[in-house]
Amino acid sequence: MSDNKYGILKAAEELIAESGIAGATIAKVAKKAGVADSLVYQYFKGKEDLLFSVATERMNESLCQLDEQLEGIRDPESRLRKFIWYSLKYNDTHPGYVRTLLFECRSNKAFYSTPGYQVMRKHAAVLMDILKSGIQEGVFRKDINLYLLRECVYGLVDFEAVSKLAIGELDESIKDFDDIMTLILAMISVKQRDANNDKEPRILKAALEVFSQKGFGKARITEIAQLAEVAEGTIYDYFKNKEDLLLSIPEKRLQAHVDALSEAFIIKPPLSKLRRFIKFHFWLYLPDRDFLQVFLLDVQLNKRFYGSKAFDLFMTYIKTLEDIIKEGQEQGDFRTDINPHVFRNMFLGAFSHMALRWVIMDKDNRFDKMKEIEQLTNLFCQAVVAA
Repeated sequence: MSDNKYGILKAAEELIAESGIAGATIAKVAKKAGVADSLVYQYFKGKEDLLFSVATERMNESLCQLDEQLEGIRDPESRLRKFIWYSLKYNDTHPGYVRTLLFECRSNKAFYSTPGYQVMRKHAAVLMDILKSGIQEGVFRKDINLYLLRECVYGLVDFEAVSKLAIGELDESIKDFDDIMTLILAMISVKQRDANNDKEPRILKAALEVFSQKGFGKARITEIAQLAEVAEGTIYDYFKNKEDLLLSIPEKRLQAHVDALSEAFIIKPPLSKLRRFIKFHFWLYLPDRDFLQVFLLDVQLNKRFYGSKAFDLFMTYIKTLEDIIKEGQEQGDFRTDINPHVFRNMFLGAFSHMALRWVIMDKDNRFDKMKEIEQLTNLFCQAVVAA
């Protein structure tokens, strides 16, 4: 890269960080870089191209440094820790880049068709490789939706940056690292199965999957046992025969529905409150696609939002989530080592990334939104339940 081009990018990054894209005119960038306006146009088509190029250069740098950070680390959990630690540290040490990417680029739909977005995808691929290797080596749970977990991680890192740069809650997001890893590892780590309590639900879940794929007539107990990871004879410890197993599926499901009726209007258990809140949050936004898009791209990624009355109202609303976590901890239902503030940031970040994917990429409704919401709800509840 020529010295002139580098100087222009550096000047643009500083100006955008100081006054936003609106205040970073080509003339001001040229003046700060010590070059003529016309030279800027030799390298960049216009201000938007310059903005995206600033973010792309930083992302390429971050990706190269990430590879160096991970070099020589083989254990999946250690690689995941380093990945998240480095992401937080890089954001802390490059606030101008974070403001540019988060508040200027990511709020612009055109960014998602640029080379910069492709660099983001490469960065995400590193995380996915770490998670996949953890599953293959038996360190992470194999039933996790990796795409949802990826969005939890990236969303949390985003909102840690928001907490620091826009809200002013943090002076360094790296200080939340231990709390972040406590939350994430609670979601994904393989836990010792309870031999007495775990087998029946696993058998029922496996039976449901096999019955749905093959039909009752063609389904074999051997297949169900293999999928449930139990001995074939174990199934007969719980169910008389294949038909008894089949009929036990709706029995269990309907009993759960009946038990839930008492909680439908007056909810007391913190875990039920948490499930209700997560789903309630999604259904506040999903029915109106236009509002969702405006909120994600134009409101949430606008720095002025964080000093507005609307933001005060939003914080009053989202505090309910933190209060649920604290209530669960006080009652002994939730883990006491979960940081409510980190939990809130991960939830908001996961929601934002999921919803943005639906808005930007889901033109033909190919994503099963209901299923993803249920999976995300289970993932968050898994993270907080006391052992």
